[in-house]
Amino acid sequence: MTATQTVKQAKKPIDFIGYFLRIIIILTLVCLFVPALNPTHMSELMNEGDSFFTSGISYGGIADGFQRAIKRGYIEQGVLVCTYIGALVSLIGMAAMLVGCAMTIGEIKFKRLGAKITLAGSAVSVAGLIFVKLQQSGFTNAANPERIKPLEPVGAIIFIVLAGVCLLISLLYLIKLPKASKDDKWVMEGKYRLFLMMAPFIVLVFLFSYLPLWGWRYAFFDYKPGHALTMDNFVGFKWFTYLFENAATRADIGRVMINTLAMSGIGLAMSWLPLAFAIFLTEIKCGPVRRVVQTITTIPNFISWVLVYTVAFALFSTDGFMNQFLMSTGLATESTDFLIGNDGIWLKMYLWGTWKGLGWGAIIYIAGISGIDQALYEAATIDGAGRFQKIWHITIPGLMPTFFVQFVLSISNILSNGMDQYLVFRNATNTSGIQVLDLYVYMLGLGKSNQIPLSTVVGMAKSIISVILLFSANKASKAIRGSGIV
Repeated sequence: MTATQTVKQAKKPIDFIGYFLRIIIILTLVCLFVPALNPTHMSELMNEGDSFFTSGISYGGIADGFQRAIKRGYIEQGVLVCTYIGALVSLIGMAAMLVGCAMTIGEIKFKRLGAKITLAGSAVSVAGLIFVKLQQSGFTNAANPERIKPLEPVGAIIFIVLAGVCLLISLLYLIKLPKASKDDKWVMEGKYRLFLMMAPFIVLVFLFSYLPLWGWRYAFFDYKPGHALTMDNFVGFKWFTYLFENAATRADIGRVMINTLAMSGIGLAMSWLPLAFAIFLTEIKCGPVRRVVQTITTIPNFISWVLVYTVAFALFSTDGFMNQFLMSTGLATESTDFLIGNDGIWLKMYLWGTWKGLGWGAIIYIAGISGIDQALYEAATIDGAGRFQKIWHITIPGLMPTFFVQFVLSISNILSNGMDQYLVFRNATNTSGIQVLDLYVYMLGLGKSNQIPLSTVVGMAKSIISVILLFSANKASKAIRGSGIV
């Protein structure tokens, strides 16, 4: 009997330990990105928005607020350096814990090696955390504690407990696992390999899409930049009611919504354009020409909007190429700045967005065309179908599922036009026509208004409406087509 068969016979207790170990490790990694649990936050001079991960990868995250205190001799720089070193060592141990956790979902050899790596990583992490905890005396016993304003972060204890539990569980897991035999191989089931390939993207989605939702709490406080969130400035739903009670704010929201819906409406009405362009590309029979056209139309997607505006300014400003050409040919007698004013601003923004994203948007349809069964085209050719008939009866129906998925997602994002394009093209003469919801939220929170709570409320409303639109569009798609995306 091999060790793998032995593991399968004693699967339940060992798997229970393995599941518990993975849960502890995942919980520890989640806590890394929670600022309130940062064990290095030992002074009010530190940025309360920094997480343990930020402090561990950047010395500046710990020391930036202490430059004056170090010069005045209030605290020794060595305390900050040691705190950073302890945080870095702890992060390295947690990275090893993550690698070991991933390996424990393999077969017996992977499980044992993963348990050993997790055990070592836990020990390193505990050592680093204890070293960080020891530096707390450097803050409390500083030469001038009143200037340092020391704190006692509860996160240090939480992380030490989590890493200690992981250390004990991984040790127990290693003891309970049977030894591998020579017949066992370094193998892992295909579903687990696919999961590990997908895991980094899940983490990125969590970090950039779900973790920022923690910022919604600003909507319930009378927050001022540089101040802490405490119950003293808790205002409940004050900013929610202010959004509808204030006449000026209602007028701004109405104007911004018109711009947003108009530009999104143009995009929805022309959402078939990438599909048509993809068909056009695939119908070019000369391979080199097709590749050149696809490359030229895809490259603009990777150009920043700042550079796009630079091109637009060089072409359409008062001294731009277009005015020089019109005046040199006698078609115009004076220069015109085509970038100012609200005339046709919605169409201009759509055209610039199309120039930048058309080739990129066509890629998914090109992939869809390559997945259509070529036997259908061969059968159509035998039946005497021409090129246009093949496109109409085979290519377009084959792309409809992809198109409807894209269309439903576009409906759910009807309030999300982005901000970069409109920010760089915005000027004093076209603000009323170009300001979309995303730009309005940005200017409201980080512009001259500096009303972060109110901008958070608007952003929350936009997210909630987008989710409602997604499920509504999905339900309509199921009713019309019999299938949806959710």
